[in-house]
Amino acid sequence: VQLQASGGGLVQAGGSLRLSCAASGSILSYVNMGWFRQDPGKEREFVAAIRLRGGSVYYGDSVKGRFTMSRDATKRTVYLQMNSLKPEDTGVYYCAVGNGVLSSLRHAGIYVNWGQGTQVTVSS
Repeated sequence: VQLQASGGGLVQAGGSLRLSCAASGSILSYVNMGWFRQDPGKEREFVAAIRLRGGSVYYGDSVKGRFTMSRDATKRTVYLQMNSLKPEDTGVYYCAVGNGVLSSLRHAGIYVNWGQGTQVTVSS
């Protein structure tokens, strides 16, 4: 399956963006679908993930209360609504699918298929 992330851009602090990640094929064989972000020279940071078979969503501490991940199963697409954006939210945002138990879904290593990333830049 190929993942296509889109929706990034330049926004002022306090603004909002909505990212999309569309899957070209079936993702039913996967357990988790997640969003990560990365700045140059830094490790990939967990943002949010959804358990595809149950729908539960989990968030990284730095985005909790500001970001909302949702899914449109009919369109094989997940969304990341980002509100109250801060300069530290800047980075390349990647979506990915993978398997693994609940305790591991924050770890990038369990995700086996990654999209190409979309740049989010938040100016102060």
